[in-house]
Amino acid sequence: MAQLVDIESLIARVALGDRKAFSTLYDQTSAKLFGVALRVLNNRASAEDVLQETYMKIWRRADRYASNGMSPMSWLIAIARNTAIDRLRATRDSANLDDVSNHLVASGPTPEQSVVAAGEAARITECLGKLEAEKGQAVRGAYLQGLSYAELAEKFSVPLNTMRTWLRRSLISLKECMEQ
Repeated sequence: MAQLVDIESLIARVALGDRKAFSTLYDQTSAKLFGVALRVLNNRASAEDVLQETYMKIWRRADRYASNGMSPMSWLIAIARNTAIDRLRATRDSANLDDVSNHLVASGPTPEQSVVAAGEAARITECLGKLEAEKGQAVRGAYLQGLSYAELAEKFSVPLNTMRTWLRRSLISLKECMEQ
């Protein structure tokens, strides 16, 4: 719970323009947000760009964060995920960007970051495995492949609102599983 309060406090200070708080927030959360972007984009260079764009949005929108009982990390992750999905959709139709990953090489995460990420990935994979098969596939499609609700509804032959309900309930189940 101390980390939750710390991150909320940092976001509040960032909203006031505190650069040191922003730097600390970046240090505490960038590895996780980079992982989110990398999972969506599957391209290290694009994920790094999205991470930078994510923190620019956080800097500009910190005053919009409202503590409502939800984790401040959820707010930060949503910004990173949505930014990555926007990038994925923008580049999906662009044939000229197919070779970008072959030309850019970036340094990898530190060993500590790799261990933390592997542990989190194992927990998420375990929790995803507890969902019903179709709902697990829908969550993966939405949050890892960047598919829209409409695309998923069509893929699973269900109404759009049903897909929204599946995803919302699945995310609630995942959150409960991850908190155990």
